[in-house]
Amino acid sequence: MSRPVAPDRPPRPQTVLTVQAARRLTPHLVRLTLGGEGFATFHARWAEKGATDQYLKLLFADPALGLEPPYDMDTLRERLAPEQMPVTRTYTVRSVDAAAGTVDVDFVVHGEAGDDDAGLAGPWAASLPVGDRVAFLGPGGMYRPDPAADWHLLAGDESALPAIAAALEDLAATAPGAVGVALVEVAGPEEELDLTASAGVQVRWLHRGGPFTPETSRFAAAVEDVEWRDGRVQVFVHGERGQVKRARAHLTDVRGIERRALSVSAYWAHGRAEDAFQAEKRTPVGQIFDDGATGG
Repeated sequence: MSRPVAPDRPPRPQTVLTVQAARRLTPHLVRLTLGGEGFATFHARWAEKGATDQYLKLLFADPALGLEPPYDMDTLRERLAPEQMPVTRTYTVRSVDAAAGTVDVDFVVHGEAGDDDAGLAGPWAASLPVGDRVAFLGPGGMYRPDPAADWHLLAGDESALPAIAAALEDLAATAPGAVGVALVEVAGPEEELDLTASAGVQVRWLHRGGPFTPETSRFAAAVEDVEWRDGRVQVFVHGERGQVKRARAHLTDVRGIERRALSVSAYWAHGRAEDAFQAEKRTPVGQIFDDGATGG
């Protein structure tokens, strides 16, 4: 959602990269490789943060307006109606190749342009838009698996798969002897990917049998059923809001996990476009914790 910029706050810097490659990884997952002159500035910010769940807020402008990135949001607010302003869509960085100067971003696609549930970014990515220039804000993100934790629990749906995959790779490099479980919900076996993980971390794929519905979603129930280990656990649970809230309640209220051991937040909400989902974060329905926090 576009928000007014405070008079005493400079506009957030935008990075502009070009789609250099695009390919389908699974029937509903597309990887875009971004690169270009803006990479060095982005890479410095990405490396400084050091998190494995870093995300970008991609800016999408109405093609009919003929706008070119980067977008001067203050100037555009003066001449465009609110519904004409560029909108943001949030996606996780899957990987960064410093030598090649590229960033991989994976997109879950639910349909083609014009479908009621297809969204905005998914159909764009599904068109394999090599050559398109992309402006984005960020990166943000804070989580990185702690090699000193006694065990790790990661869970989520397709939207969390890039972050889970990046975390597992990082953990395999920093703590080859790490143990734990990653619970990854996808539609079916055709959506599974080969993931790199420590030998002691089990990757468990959960198949819904089709598109997401609250009734068929499985990762929150899998969190409730996971075999609990002794010692200090570090938890990463992200994905659809209702399922994340259910998993969070189990982790804090039943398992007694302290907030500092949790990275828990919603990436999306069933039946909500991202603009509505982001707006609801400031209301009770969008809060993941009982004290009003939206998670992190």
